[in-house]
Amino acid sequence: MNLQKTLLAAFAAGIFTIGAGHAQEPKPAVVVYATGGTIAGASKSNTDTTTYKAASLGVQALLEAVPELAQVAKVSGEQIANVGSNAIDQAILLRLAHAINIRLAEPSVHGAVVTHGTDTLEETAFFLDLTTASPKPVVVVGSMRPATAISADGPMNLLQAVTLAASKDAENRGVLIALNDRIGSAYYTTKTNTTAVDTFRATEQGYLGMFIGTVPKFYYSAATPVHKPHFNVEGVNSFPKVSIVYMHEDQDNEQIEAAIRAGAKGIVIAGTGNGSVPPDVKKRILELTEQGFPVVRSTRTGSGFATKKMEGIGSGALNPQKSRILLMLALSQSSDLPTIRRYFEE
Repeated sequence: MNLQKTLLAAFAAGIFTIGAGHAQEPKPAVVVYATGGTIAGASKSNTDTTTYKAASLGVQALLEAVPELAQVAKVSGEQIANVGSNAIDQAILLRLAHAINIRLAEPSVHGAVVTHGTDTLEETAFFLDLTTASPKPVVVVGSMRPATAISADGPMNLLQAVTLAASKDAENRGVLIALNDRIGSAYYTTKTNTTAVDTFRATEQGYLGMFIGTVPKFYYSAATPVHKPHFNVEGVNSFPKVSIVYMHEDQDNEQIEAAIRAGAKGIVIAGTGNGSVPPDVKKRILELTEQGFPVVRSTRTGSGFATKKMEGIGSGALNPQKSRILLMLALSQSSDLPTIRRYFEE
């Protein structure tokens, strides 16, 4: 009787399968790094999807809310921060990159998941894409509705993200973003809507794959963006300040000068169209370029390619917020303008 109970318990725990002559392969180990955000948010009302309190739950509560995680991976959790994504700063980014690089270097760890608020999720994911060296999967996930909402999307998103991080098919693809049954490249994916659950998209480049239930299905073989750089942030404690200046009709140079006075070592322009700026601003950017001060010209349109510039640097396919991350990382390595230009205009 005791043996029967032991076997039944083993079947229930997934250690043995009926008809199998040996134990199942051990489940892959996945580490979940929590930073807060809507996925950890809560409200007194189960219909509240906009005025809830973000970062209300800790990593253990997130994991316990999805017991199905134990069926796909051996999951452990670490609380890196517990804030709304508007409060993510350099210190948190560096803690994340250092922690992920250390754990993924361990042979026993297969992948990592980062839970994050959606407002700046794409920036953190892009930063990690440029600073994590392992071919193992790193998946950034969030939710558009808090954990207390009737139709909370967080639990399913988290289960899919862990499943993706545990998958061999997710290796050698760079950092991935997983929300709303979709798999995107962190290099290209951006938030496109304030409240809709299908907000994360790459307009020009498309998705890498999708989920059928919790099973990831990729459209392409493993690859990463062409000329994607990598930055070693081991030992780095802070980054040079980079400011973003938004262009509009009748723009002057006041915000550019204010950014420089405030200590900016580089500026990103959210330009109109193909990184366009008014004549006076273009003249000032040329002066700064000749002085060796980096000004990256991106676009406020939401998609498209900002081409090479004589006055400043074209951002290519990177939007202003991702251009800021790349310029920040580039400046941490070199202040040489031709070197910085190559990161963007290769």
